[in-house]
Amino acid sequence: MLDKKIADMLNEQVNKEFYSAYLYLDFANYYADEGLDGFANWYQVQAQEERDHAMMMRRYLIDNGVRVTFGKIAKPDKTYKKHSDALDFGLEHEQFVSASIAEIYAAANEIKDFKTMQFLDWFVKEQGEEEKNAEDLIKKMKLFGGDAKGLYMLNQELAARVYAAPTNGPAM
Repeated sequence: MLDKKIADMLNEQVNKEFYSAYLYLDFANYYADEGLDGFANWYQVQAQEERDHAMMMRRYLIDNGVRVTFGKIAKPDKTYKKHSDALDFGLEHEQFVSASIAEIYAAANEIKDFKTMQFLDWFVKEQGEEEKNAEDLIKKMKLFGGDAKGLYMLNQELAARVYAAPTNGPAM
């Protein structure tokens, strides 16, 4: 059985992950409205990944005898004035999620909950990749986004992204 504090933190994280999916679908909607289907695709795939993260955490809680409780998922409240805004919001959000996972990890470490720490190791690594991807998108937008042809090519690159369920992460 998990420590109550850890269980509560993981339950909150499940909801944060579902919010992440919701937020990224909002980004996808914005880009679709702007005619940037590649960007929309990239964030739609990202939303699917975030949903998977929530489901992995949900499974971990269930497997450890914890009742999963879902909270209210807030409506994304971002306003987009330029094409790079969602990218900037995405990096900011990934940093928030990384900090949240680090808090859970620290709490697990404090009580020597090595099983939860091992479970979270995958998420710590994943968050490093998520932040790097977000930073790379921002860099590419700065380099190519101001030029119509460059933006078109970047949009085409992002359209090629396909969803792949995690195969090396914690079980769902």
